[in-house]
Amino acid sequence: MEERRRIGAYGVLRDESGRVLLARGSDACPYPGVWQLPGGGIEHAEHPARAVEREFAEETGLVVAAGAIRAAVADVAVFPADGVAVHTDRLVFEVEARGGGLRPEPAGGSDELGWFTPDEATAVPLMPFTAELLGLPVSPLPADLPRALPPGPAVPPADRRQRFAAYGLVTDPAERVLLTMIADGYPGAGKWHLPGGGTDHGEQPATGLLRELVEEAGQLGRVVDLMAVDNLHNPAALGPEGRPLDWHGVRVIYRVRVDVPTEAVVTELAGGSTARAAWFAPEQVGGLRMTDVAARATGHRGR
Repeated sequence: MEERRRIGAYGVLRDESGRVLLARGSDACPYPGVWQLPGGGIEHAEHPARAVEREFAEETGLVVAAGAIRAAVADVAVFPADGVAVHTDRLVFEVEARGGGLRPEPAGGSDELGWFTPDEATAVPLMPFTAELLGLPVSPLPADLPRALPPGPAVPPADRRQRFAAYGLVTDPAERVLLTMIADGYPGAGKWHLPGGGTDHGEQPATGLLRELVEEAGQLGRVVDLMAVDNLHNPAALGPEGRPLDWHGVRVIYRVRVDVPTEAVVTELAGGSTARAAWFAPEQVGGLRMTDVAARATGHRGR
């Protein structure tokens, strides 16, 4: 079965009484009649926060401002007739209404909008990620869903890449910070970076990060919380492919604790993107040559 990936951004908007705005899928979407948080696919090079603002305007008519990221989850939908399994990484933001007028988008993905309390939401079919975010039991969807494949090209242009990844600000009980050095032949070679990397098809973001932590540094960690989402667009990234690529990376950053630290050792196979790993005392971090995302996460300026 062909495996495909997509990234979506969604928003939690509440009214004065605390009810959450949900959108019902139209006949044009893979899940007609199913309710979910408003949102949709991220376009190439688009920051996830801007994507949720755009999708809200298109689906609901409301102008919103994206706030803090609340969750990062993943799911896989199988389309047997097409021989395709679509993995979707979903980023959920808190959003605040700034204007506009509420109206659905029947020609697009939503044909009805509604405000729901958690109890009221239990009476309608919900996308699993929406039920989970609302703290409700996750119920199976009707057997004939999903139907149509999500919109978008089946295969991206040859020189364009969009990648979802999970990284960690990893510390130990002594407050040392774990960093990994990018290997030669990869963008950012020679710089210290946050541990982590691209998630696998079917893998949850936090699970992928903990796997990468073992592969890149030989450490067993636990995720504490979700810190931020980071967006990287490099229209001419030069990597192991040997030619410039239009590269778009969407990266979630977690806070991770290693309760029993050991010597940092790279365990992934030779030829990977990690040259070495090391623990650093807080006072040592500021003098390192770091990637922008590592510098921001550690509170220092990159060199």
